[in-house]
Amino acid sequence: MKNIKLSIMMFLEYFIWGAWYVTAGTYMATILNSSGTEIGNTYSAFAIATIISPFFIGSIADKYFSAEKVMGILHIIGGLLLLYATQVNSSFTFLIIVLIYSIVYMPTVALSNNIVFANVTDTGKTFPIIRFFGTFGWIVAGFIIGKLQLESNASTLPYTFYIAAGASLLLGLFSMFLPNVPPKGNKEDSSALGLEGLVLLKDKSYLIFFISAILICIPLSFYYSFANVFLNDLGMEGAAGKMIFGQISEAIFILAIPFLYYRLGVKNILIIGIGAWLLRFIFFANGDLGDYYWMIMSGIILHGICYDFFFVTGYMYTENKAGEKIKNAAQGLFTVATYGVGMAIGSALSGYISDYYTINNVKNWTEIWMVPAYISAVVLLFLVIFFKEKNNK
Repeated sequence: MKNIKLSIMMFLEYFIWGAWYVTAGTYMATILNSSGTEIGNTYSAFAIATIISPFFIGSIADKYFSAEKVMGILHIIGGLLLLYATQVNSSFTFLIIVLIYSIVYMPTVALSNNIVFANVTDTGKTFPIIRFFGTFGWIVAGFIIGKLQLESNASTLPYTFYIAAGASLLLGLFSMFLPNVPPKGNKEDSSALGLEGLVLLKDKSYLIFFISAILICIPLSFYYSFANVFLNDLGMEGAAGKMIFGQISEAIFILAIPFLYYRLGVKNILIIGIGAWLLRFIFFANGDLGDYYWMIMSGIILHGICYDFFFVTGYMYTENKAGEKIKNAAQGLFTVATYGVGMAIGSALSGYISDYYTINNVKNWTEIWMVPAYISAVVLLFLVIFFKEKNNK
C-alpha cells in the first residue's frame, strides 16, 4: 500500500509538469506573441527560481517540517498560480508568474525523491520502478494534450494550464496522506539556507559529475524550450502527442536502470546518456517530415536514454553520496545544478540562438540544433577525461 501511494505521488508530480511545461513556448508564441528571447527568458526564470528554492525549502524539510506536508502546501499554492497564469496578456507578467510558480514547484521534485528514499530499503531496485510512474504521468499528460489537440489553436491552449492546475491541487491534498517523513537534521548545527549539501563537492568525482550536470542542462534547455515549437513549425500534427514517445522510451529505460546501475557503473551510464544527447540534436538538425522523418522520431525516442541515464542515475548517485541528515539538501543541490544553473544559462542562450537564426520569421532549425549538439560533445569529452568513479559505490 505504501508503494502504491508513492507511485501515485510520482505520477501526479510529473503529470503536472508535463501538462504545461512542454507547450509553454507554443502558448507564449501563439497567445502572447512572444519572441524567441522572451520564451527563453521565461524558461530562464523557471531555472533561476530552481537555484533559489531547493536549498531553502529542502533545508526546512530537513530540519523543521515533515517533507510530505511541505510538498502538499507547495502544490496547492502552485495550482492556484497555474490558474492565474492563463489570465495575463503580456510576456513579462507571464514570466513573473512562472518565476513565482517555479519557486513553489521545483522543491517538490527533490522532496518527492526524498519521500521515496525514506520509505524504501533498496533504492537501486525500488526507486526506478516508483519513478517510472512519474514518467507515465508525463506520458498521460502529453497523450491527453495531443489527443485533444489542445496546442492547435489559441482557444484551447489555456486548457493545458487548467489540467496542470487541477492535478496540482489534487496532489496537494493527496500529499497530506503520504507516509510521514519527519525532519531529521540538527536545528542547531545546520545552516539556514540548506548549504549542507555543498559538502558533497569535496568529493572530486561528485564535483566533476556536478559540473557535467550543469553543462548538460544547457542543451537540455534547448529541447525543453523549443522542441514543441520546432515540431509545430515543421507542420507535425499533434506534436505534443508525438513527443510522448520520448516518455514511453523513458519509461522503458528507467526499468532497465536497476540492472545497469550495478553492472555498468555510474561513469559508463552517464557517458551513454550524454552520447544520446549529442545524437539527438544531430538528428533534429538534419531531420524533416519527408525522407528523414525517421531522424525526427529517433531524436524524440532517444529521450529515454538521454534523461534516465543521466538524471535518474544522478539522483541515485546523489542519494548514495549523501549522509542521512542532508538527504533533502543533497537532492536540492542536484536539482539546483540540473534545473537551475545549467538551464538558466541554456534557456537564455537558446532564446538568443533562436532569434539569431531567425530571418523574416523563418527559423533555421539546422543551425539552432547544432549549437546544443556542440555543447553535448564538449560535456561528453569532459566526463570521459575527468570523471573517475569506477562503480556506483
